[in-house]
Amino acid sequence: MASALKTLRVFKIAGLTALLFAFLLPLKSSAETLTIFAASSLKNALDEIINVYQANSEDQLIVSYAGSSALARQIEMGAPADIFISANEAWMDYLLERNMILPESRFDLAHNTLVLIGGQDQTSIELENPALKLSDYLSGNYLAMALTNSVPAGIYGKQALTSLGLWQDVETQVAQADNVRAALALVATGEAPLGIVYNSDAVAEPRVKILATFPADSHATIRYPAAITDLGNKSPAERFLKFLRSSATKAILERNGFSEATDTQ
Repeated sequence: MASALKTLRVFKIAGLTALLFAFLLPLKSSAETLTIFAASSLKNALDEIINVYQANSEDQLIVSYAGSSALARQIEMGAPADIFISANEAWMDYLLERNMILPESRFDLAHNTLVLIGGQDQTSIELENPALKLSDYLSGNYLAMALTNSVPAGIYGKQALTSLGLWQDVETQVAQADNVRAALALVATGEAPLGIVYNSDAVAEPRVKILATFPADSHATIRYPAAITDLGNKSPAERFLKFLRSSATKAILERNGFSEATDTQ
């Protein structure tokens, strides 16, 4: 009798173990890896967003940060990105025209503003002063900007300076960096006295000071469109994009110097 009961207990334990394994197996197999290509200016905010997301998800997220132009060209060449988040519409449109993103997944994640930065000891500059010569503040040094012909921050910066009649004055004194965070670093380390970056970049770097904010009508609206790539792993990508639309994400973005997108694609 005792032997029979012992055998029954073994069968029950084995049955429970099998049931538990069957329950856990789908959870394990549902965990997927997601690769995100994102504009460098999103780094602080997106790192924080991903940390919150991964605390409640089994998906593993890998992020590659760079200038939007470089990332778009990498995707065009077949780089394995599931999601692309650009710092302007042009590079997202570039991939859309080549059928390399899913248009129905596209939406504007956030907006940003463009600022002039300098060291902590510098005074504010009135950008709309008709008598302003920005070169006077450079003292023979350089104005740090992202690449003005390809990187969004540089494109916006050149638009703004041109609109305000300041571009011709500083054109030969621009130090062009591969991305906006590299331009930010030039000012933060004192290698350049002034720089043009996004508000979110200035918020992230305590060694710099915002000297002026460029008027919104001096450049195109700074949008951050996000979309799933045509070769992307759609299921985990959709889960993450849903989280990007959440109030939790919006709060993180605003805390990091971004503003809420007022309209979506």
